[in-house]
Amino acid sequence: MRTATVSARLPREEAEKLDDLAREMGVERSALLKQIIRRGCSDILFDRACEAYRRGDVTLSRAAEIAAVSVWDMVASLQKRGIELNYSAEDLAADLHYVDRR
Repeated sequence: MRTATVSARLPREEAEKLDDLAREMGVERSALLKQIIRRGCSDILFDRACEAYRRGDVTLSRAAEIAAVSVWDMVASLQKRGIELNYSAEDLAADLHYVDRR
């Protein structure tokens, strides 16, 4: 796997919190940062998928794909967030068409 070096400037207090947490978890700071970045990216993608679905920009299955979760997990998460599930026969046809193309 090819890697890239990424750097960021943080307030000293935040860097110290990262070091403390890494020590508590028994991992290097870089390993903790990778975990935090992956988790953060996943959360941001999920939020974007929910918002796109709420606006009607994507179908339920496309939102689930963007969020990298199952349709069932997407439905449950939308309900937890209070986002109304709008799923019509046309949405089903679009989802089936989309799945057939994959």
